[in-house]
Amino acid sequence: MQKNYSLSELLELPTTERESLGVAHTLHEILQQPQTWSQTFEKVERLTKSIETFLLGAGIGAGANMPLHVFLVGAGTSDYIGKSVSALLQTEWRCDVQAIPSTDLLTNMEDHIVANHNYLWISFSRSGDSSEGVAVLETALAIYPHIKHLIVTCNSEGKMARSFAERENVFSIVLDDATNDRGLAMTSSFSNMVIVAQALAHFREPGVYSQIVDTLTASASLMLPVVATTCERLVNEGFGKACFLGTGPLKGAAIESALKVLELTGGRVMSFAESFLGLRHGPLSAIDTDTLVVGFLSTDARRRAFELDLIAEICDKGLTSKCLTVAANNVENLRNSLLFEIEDGVSDLYLPPLVVLVGQFLGLFASLKEGLRPDEPSPQGAINRVVSHVTIH
Repeated sequence: MQKNYSLSELLELPTTERESLGVAHTLHEILQQPQTWSQTFEKVERLTKSIETFLLGAGIGAGANMPLHVFLVGAGTSDYIGKSVSALLQTEWRCDVQAIPSTDLLTNMEDHIVANHNYLWISFSRSGDSSEGVAVLETALAIYPHIKHLIVTCNSEGKMARSFAERENVFSIVLDDATNDRGLAMTSSFSNMVIVAQALAHFREPGVYSQIVDTLTASASLMLPVVATTCERLVNEGFGKACFLGTGPLKGAAIESALKVLELTGGRVMSFAESFLGLRHGPLSAIDTDTLVVGFLSTDARRRAFELDLIAEICDKGLTSKCLTVAANNVENLRNSLLFEIEDGVSDLYLPPLVVLVGQFLGLFASLKEGLRPDEPSPQGAINRVVSHVTIH
C-alpha cells in the first residue's frame, strides 16, 4: 500500500512524479472529458450532411416496408457503449437496435444474420486495431456485402480508420487524438464515443442534442471535484468489493463502471454490475459488509421508486452500510448521495457519460491505494491497452 492522494494533491505533483506514480494519463483523461465532449459534438455536427446521407441510405426512417436492424458492435468497454445508447437510438430511429459484442459476432456471426433483412452495424473502437473488431468487419464485408457499416474510432492511424475508408458501404467518424486514451483503461474514449452515438440519434435535428450536450458538459465540469472527493473518501474508508446498479441505459454505465474498478485495481477489488430489480435474483447474495453498493438512480419517478426500494432493502437487512446513490437533480431523503444538476427533460437516455465518472474515479483512487499504477494497472500483463494478439481462425 502507498500514500493516499487527494485530487488536489495529484494535480499539484510535478509531471515527473505523476508519471512515476503511473497516473499521468488516466487522471488527465478523466478530467478532460467535459471539454472533449463539446469538441466531439462539434466534429459530428460538421459531418451532419454526410452522416444524414449515409444513414438515410442505410435505411434509417425507411418504415415498415424495409425494416432495419442496427447492431452496436464492440468488445469490453466498446460493447458497453452500445449497451448505454441502444435504447436512445431505438427510440429516435424507430427501428430495432441491439448491442452485440464483436467477440460474439466473430465466433457466431451467422446466428445473428437473418436472410432478406436490412442491417446497419455501428462499430466502436478506441484504437481501431483490435484483432477481433477488425476481423469482424473484414468477415462481414466479405460474406454479407449488403450490410452497411458506420465506424466510430479514436485513432486515425488504426486499421479501422485506414483499411475500410474507400468502401461505399462504410462511413467512418474519427475523433480527435485527445480522446485516444493512452492509459490502459478506456475513460474519455468511452464517454466521447457515447456522445457520438447520442448525436447520431439526433442527426436530423442536431440543434436538439446541442442543448443536451451543453447541459452534460456544464454538469460534469461543476461536479468533477465533488465526484473525485466523494470517491476518494469511499476508497479511504475501504471496501473489498463493488456493486454498481442501473436501470436501462444506466445499467450500461453500471457495467462500464464495474469494469473500471476491476481493471484499474488489477482485479484486487472485485466488482460486478446488475439492474436494480435483477439484483434480487441471485446476485444480492454477494453483498456483504465489505461491499460498496453504487446505485445510479433514474430520473423517472416510477423507475426510481423500484430502485429506492432495493436500496432500502439492502439497508434494512444490514447487508452493507457502504452505499452511494447517484442521481440527477434533487431526490429527497437520500443519504450519502451525489447529485448532478441537469436541465429538466434530460432523461436517463443521456446520463451515462455523467454517472460513469463515479466508476472512473473509484477505479483511479482504488488503484493508487492498492499501490498500482493506474496507467498500467496489470503488472503481470494479463490485459493490455489493445487486444491485438488474438489468433483469428
